[in-house]
Amino acid sequence: MAKYLLRAGYSRDGLAGLIKEGGSGRRDALEETIAGVGGTLDAFYYAFGECDLYMIADLPDDASAAAVSLAVSSVGAIDVNITVLLTPETVDEAVAKSVSYRPPGA
Repeated sequence: MAKYLLRAGYSRDGLAGLIKEGGSGRRDALEETIAGVGGTLDAFYYAFGECDLYMIADLPDDASAAAVSLAVSSVGAIDVNITVLLTPETVDEAVAKSVSYRPPGA
């Protein structure tokens, strides 16, 4: 499984739901959503600042990550952005590959 960082911001309606259910209630709901595609929720934090919510999840693949994002965002209560997280070993593999590239205008 791959790790993903999910950053989210609540809409006005989403905040009303958060106030009604509480933080742990929303965590449980999102944990269930992620488990529904075969994933697990590793971390879940509310925050001040640019985003209201940060999560780290193990998901089977990019399609599962996209499915979670689409399902959650389609309701309109929360806007989700997903970032694929790379391990140091994956970066080691990447830097070991030889890639041909021509810069613009060269």
